[in-house]
Amino acid sequence: MKKLINSPDEVLADALVGVAAAHPSLTVNMSDRYIARAGGPTRGKVGLVSGGGAGHEPLHGGFVGYGMLDAACPGEVFTSPVPDQILAATRAVDGGAGVLHIVKNYTGDVLNFQMAADLSADDGVRVEGVVVNDDVAVENSTWTAGRRGTGATVFVEKIVGAAAELGADLGTTAALGREVNDRSRSFGVALTPCTVPASGKPGFELGEDEVELGVGIHGEPGRARGRLASAREIAGVALDAIHADMPLSSEVLVMVNGLGGTPLIELYVVYAAVAEWLAGHGVRITRNLVGNYVTSLEMAGCTITVCRLTPQLTHLWDAPVVTPALRWGH
Repeated sequence: MKKLINSPDEVLADALVGVAAAHPSLTVNMSDRYIARAGGPTRGKVGLVSGGGAGHEPLHGGFVGYGMLDAACPGEVFTSPVPDQILAATRAVDGGAGVLHIVKNYTGDVLNFQMAADLSADDGVRVEGVVVNDDVAVENSTWTAGRRGTGATVFVEKIVGAAAELGADLGTTAALGREVNDRSRSFGVALTPCTVPASGKPGFELGEDEVELGVGIHGEPGRARGRLASAREIAGVALDAIHADMPLSSEVLVMVNGLGGTPLIELYVVYAAVAEWLAGHGVRITRNLVGNYVTSLEMAGCTITVCRLTPQLTHLWDAPVVTPALRWGH
């Protein structure tokens, strides 16, 4: 295992020190292990908290800031944050209008966020939750009851974050988050496995000419183990699966997301194939992201996420955002 770390046991702690040093707009609570906006809660604004296992950077800490999250709770690599972390973050961002938890659909995440929500209610903090489950590849995969939460998490955090900045109340932000999730679908493909620092070995094996179709962001198995094909063919497999589950039409937001080990030039090759497929099906891409947004350590591969836009969702997507990983319009 070759990694730029000090110790496998200290990767998260060392990374949080680095986040604090790199981003003065954020504050990092090392004892409770959460990342928040440096200015504290905004009175009268719904607070947004998300989180999950480390190893998916910039998700979620890279999306803390104006127009997106108020706080993020990183667990150990590929491990859910614990309820006490989430509770501390929830308390820290409560500005009196309640707090929305945005949770990827993994069993540990769902259970721990729900426990933290219950404890927050005991403190008098109103909490609602949005569970993201956009992955069309498989149901009831490793660590998951139902579908996995993947790239649509970025869409939910951005769009709901914009609405919260504009003063939307807790019920409205929760309903909006569920709408974005319902209108989004994802499919992932892995070319190589990744290595969790604590284990020191790849999480699965792939032959030189094999790919995992429908892989999860922790390396969970997908739909099939297939032969390496062209970017155009792989994009077609992903979009066929998405289109079969949620027929695509009109205007869409597309994210071609790298899993950590894929050069940007290859992601643009995939994006070209995605654009060609969608144009051929009468679908118009009006907004997009290409790059690393939901990674899986150093895994090579990508996920493709598509959201069917409405005028309201487009407006909120375009609203200003200032975070380490997304920044425009401000």
